Amino acid sequence: MHNKWFFVPVFILGLISCNDNLVFSDYKAMENGKWNMDSPVDFQFTELDTAMAHNMFINIRNDNSYQFSNLFLITELEHPDGNTFRDTLEYKMAEPSGEWLGKGFGSVKENKLWFQEKVVFPDSGVYRVSISHAMRKNGNVEGVHLLEGIIDVGLEIEKSTQ
Repeated sequence: MHNKWFFVPVFILGLISCNDNLVFSDYKAMENGKWNMDSPVDFQFTELDTAMAHNMFINIRNDNSYQFSNLFLITELEHPDGNTFRDTLEYKMAEPSGEWLGKGFGSVKENKLWFQEKVVFPDSGVYRVSISHAMRKNGNVEGVHLLEGIIDVGLEIEKSTQ
């Protein structure tokens, strides 16, 4: 009997947290909380409003085993016609004090990071986004092959409200 009352606030909270502008959301879990440099995270999406602008976000869930205060990512956005746009991005993940940025309770934090703003997807067909990390330790030329502490990598696309 008491269990059904537990679900009422959870259900209401779920309704409140819904985002009417969200048109795509997907997450990929990293095996054992470790992201291999040679294993890009890939997403595909179709059927977005070709006349409307969209905002794209990369969502990163990390835990306390993440050793860095920032995160470098290499992104590729491939259009249905094959045109590909590549970018290298840097995100701040922690304050100088070591306190994690992002939302969440306990040791897991989620960061919603700007990827692209007011993007129009003019062509119908399949769009692809590929995300790789490009982390390296200070003074090292070679990158960190197995990045610990990244639990999930996600992509969200929302209708732009401006």
